[in-house]
Amino acid sequence: MSAVATSHAGPPAKPQRWWQMLYVQVLVGIATGILVGALWPAVGASLEWLGLAFVNLVKMIIAPVIFLTLVTGIAGARELGSLGRVVVKALGYFLFFSTLALILGLIVAHVVQPGAGMHIDPHSLSEAKVAGFEKQAHETSVTGFVMAIIPTTLVSALTAGSILQVLFVAILCGIALASIGERVRPLVDLLELASEMVFRIVALLMRAAPIGAFGAMAFTIGKYGLTALLSLGGLVATFYLTSLLFILGVLGIVCGLNGFSIVKLLRYLKEELLLVLGASSSEAALPALIDKLERAGCDKEVVGVVVPAGYSFNLDGTNIYMTLAALFIAQATGVQLSLGDQLILLGTAMLTSKGAAGVTGAGFATLAATLMVVPSIPVAGMALILGVDRFMSECRSLTNFIGNAVATIVVARWEGRLDRAALARALSGKADTLPD
Repeated sequence: MSAVATSHAGPPAKPQRWWQMLYVQVLVGIATGILVGALWPAVGASLEWLGLAFVNLVKMIIAPVIFLTLVTGIAGARELGSLGRVVVKALGYFLFFSTLALILGLIVAHVVQPGAGMHIDPHSLSEAKVAGFEKQAHETSVTGFVMAIIPTTLVSALTAGSILQVLFVAILCGIALASIGERVRPLVDLLELASEMVFRIVALLMRAAPIGAFGAMAFTIGKYGLTALLSLGGLVATFYLTSLLFILGVLGIVCGLNGFSIVKLLRYLKEELLLVLGASSSEAALPALIDKLERAGCDKEVVGVVVPAGYSFNLDGTNIYMTLAALFIAQATGVQLSLGDQLILLGTAMLTSKGAAGVTGAGFATLAATLMVVPSIPVAGMALILGVDRFMSECRSLTNFIGNAVATIVVARWEGRLDRAALARALSGKADTLPD
């Protein structure tokens, strides 16, 4: 079982044999799914429901996890002013590195030229394939995004499936409880017990992760095929290598400057990374990420604010994808973009990317919203990458997930709310053996 189960309650887990480890089981699920999808495409394509069922199971518990974590963290805070500092520092971090990711994607697209030489006639492309994404893009606006943060009722925030709505209501409830004082201590204690129950549910759900990963990978390979991956392999490879450069280069430097290793962090989060890879959604590992960051010494309040906010505001992988994919389409269709066009592309992508939180395919819809602001790039050109978008969705989710893990640790350190000894133990692989 995952290390999730050892946190929040109970004695330390007994040493596991290698075949009992969650990441090994998920690896087997992914490998088996690829094999089934490649050998029996029809069977693989029919197994989509397994992956969707697992992702939906996890989504079911995300709202309670965020709500309880943040409410109890704020209610137990010594000063509410610290919450404002966390939010300001987190948003500053998100803005800087999101912009850097967009610029990196733009630079790599210019250097590698993945779409050059394809000479695709834009009029020969079918707009029907991307019509649904264009409709979704039309509904994306800054005003709509802000209004979507406000739930219909306090309770509906927990059922609407919007991370930002949960975050908004949790902050309000936490501040209200903190302002009342000691009289609400019994309620806070009750919420903390509920939090332990919810994380136990997460641990139970994680047992199904290998099955979910198997179904998702079997569907991806069965429906889209390895040939789709090979036909646009240059674009896919460029995107993966660019994301790797961002993780090991940019984020690696950030980690080094803040006293920890990106490689050790990736090793610590290996189970969650494989889960994200298998499910092609970073939301699938959100509850486990919150749990592991708390055990790695990050303050509960900081984790409760930065992780959920990062899922909407700190999407490094999605940002790299958008500028890289936009320039690929322009190059493939022979469109020459001026410096002004590219600056508009960057500015628009900064806004549209904020709504692409962790959901499979959201990055593709966000790309449509971005391209519609730059009329010289044909939106119909998205049909060129539709077949391989699922493969790139996995990389987007992984990069987004890693970026949010790094952001949380860095903001906690900036706030002086990081237990460095606990972080060192966690990254050295000793955290799971420690009593709570």
